[in-house]
Amino acid sequence: MPTSHPAQLNEIVTMIMMTRPASMLDVGVGFGKYGFLAREYLEIWGEEERYAQREVRIDGIEVFERYLTPVHEYVYDNIYVGDAADLLPRMDNGAYDLLVMCDVLEHFGREQGERVLEECLRVSRNVLVSVPRDVTEQGAAFGNEHERHRSSWTETDFQGEKPSFIYPNQHSIIAYMGDDALRLARMLQG
Repeated sequence: MPTSHPAQLNEIVTMIMMTRPASMLDVGVGFGKYGFLAREYLEIWGEEERYAQREVRIDGIEVFERYLTPVHEYVYDNIYVGDAADLLPRMDNGAYDLLVMCDVLEHFGREQGERVLEECLRVSRNVLVSVPRDVTEQGAAFGNEHERHRSSWTETDFQGEKPSFIYPNQHSIIAYMGDDALRLARMLQG
């Protein structure tokens, strides 16, 4: 689906705001919800006089071009149309401060998903990933073969070489990995 579980919105937006990225890559933009919310909360929340001034570069990757609308053109600085598995390896090391990939990883087979996650960690200083806790069978949707569920993930799959933490959520595994992970984990613990 070009969307994700609504019960994770607060956690994801909170972590985006706490990261304060100057650049963000949204992998699997779908409806464009996370790009839209990042644009709103990173640039105009509490700074109303800056409405429509671009200070944060927000780019996206979308495999299914038919999902893209004029809203995407307004919200995103660049949208790369194609498979993230093909596009990420062509991007520069550390090109982004934050990469967001919400409800996308389960659409890759396990091996390909692991390579995509490695590329995400290479391309961005920080990576925020969400996957469903319970992956159900899902076939093509909206004429998009890429909507099929091909793998499932656990919390331990997101513990690697970079610092990481899991943000508690009933419906989703929300993992934050990278340079700012320990700082955010401390801030969220209060």
